[in-house]
This record gives sequence, C-alpha cells and structure tokens, in this order.
Amino acid sequence: MKISGKLIKTNDIQKISEKFQKRSFIIEYFENPKYPEYINFELIQDKCTLIELFREGEIITVNFNIKGRKWINPEGEIKYFNSLQCWRIEKNESVNEDEKSKIVENKTNDDIPF
Repeated sequence: MKISGKLIKTNDIQKISEKFQKRSFIIEYFENPKYPEYINFELIQDKCTLIELFREGEIITVNFNIKGRKWINPEGEIKYFNSLQCWRIEKNESVNEDEKSKIVENKTNDDIPF
C-alpha cells in the first residue's frame, strides 16, 4: 500500500534488543484537508534510517504493509496489535499546488470537527 502526506514528526531509533530496533514517524494525511488524519508509521531494522533523507514539512509518499499481532499477557488476556510497517519512502514531486494549499489552509482553520 502507499499513501502521501506531510512529514510531521520523526522519532529517534529505539533499540528494543541487541538484535532488533525500530523507529516511528508521523505524517499528516490530507485526503480531506478540513479534517486531517495523523498517521503513525514504523520502520524496523535496516529501514530505520530511510526517514533521515527527509525533513519535517516535506510531502512524502510512504510504501507500507499492514501488520497485526496477537499476544497473550501474563494474566492470560489476549491482546491484538496493528502497525503500519514502512519499507520505502519517496519525496512526492507530484503533489500539485491545490493539495499543498489545502495543507496550509487546514493549518489556519480553527473549526472543530464535532
């Protein structure tokens, strides 16, 4: 799957164990500029450095897979987790001026969506 949006925040790499690391970043998805979506993506292992080629505020295209896990906690409860695991990031040169202006317009709109 792929989605385009504005890079809002890049987090530091987290070393989970000696053999596993991950990193997250947030994009603002502007399909409906009046009510933007903020989407959290995850990079793992050698992909953690992919986001370093981009700056906050840039429009990027994120290629990702949806991952889901089942986990049983020590009390025996079953928990389910989802993640959006990114495997490629590209600078989005194809976003037209109308889409860019929607992002800016949205930042100045103080309407509450409910």
